[in-house]
Amino acid sequence: MRLLLIEDDAETASYMLKGLKEVGHVVDHAADGTEGLYMAAERRHDVLIVDRMLPGIDGLSIIRTLRAAGNVTPVLVLSALGKVDDRVLGLKAGGDDYLVKPYAFAELLARIEALARRQAAAPAEITNLRVEDLVMDLLTRTVSRSNHPVELQPREFKLLEFLMRHAGQVVTRTMLLENVWDYHFDPQTNLIDVHISRLRQKVDKGFEQPLIHTVRGAGYMLRGAS
Repeated sequence: MRLLLIEDDAETASYMLKGLKEVGHVVDHAADGTEGLYMAAERRHDVLIVDRMLPGIDGLSIIRTLRAAGNVTPVLVLSALGKVDDRVLGLKAGGDDYLVKPYAFAELLARIEALARRQAAAPAEITNLRVEDLVMDLLTRTVSRSNHPVELQPREFKLLEFLMRHAGQVVTRTMLLENVWDYHFDPQTNLIDVHISRLRQKVDKGFEQPLIHTVRGAGYMLRGAS
């Protein structure tokens, strides 16, 4: 396996690198968060091992940034912070496992191998979404309808992606607030209506068959011809 270790403590990193290489893994190492984020984003790894407290960019911020960019590489978080709230925070940030320092190397190795097995067993990642003649490429972050490019702002892209992933289903305002805006309260504004209106102008205008529909009293639905 190819691993990325993001650890600023030189002694700890040296020990881990030696042990991981001895069992046959290829290991890249970053000594600070800024370098670690760059290496994680630019190179393919099977598992990331990320210390939580790092200079430059902290470990949880690295994970959040990678997840927001669509990077699904398994992450093992390392930290001396071992309270329940600390572990929960690490997992909610996008970590797949959380190991508290000090730890036995055998456990570290077992957790890395478990994450790699889980990733290998996961279904292939979806890179394209399609509803009728509307196509979204999740890798290039582009959208087209009938082979004509649709230019979207980042929030519009995220909104359309959510609608396309739930095509044929009613999507409520609460679902949109939580999953597109990360709001867990009602802002009491016409925020959603404005964005849906803009999205309709870009996706449906000029086409005979509209794809974005309002479900009165419930929410919205993206669907093709009945």
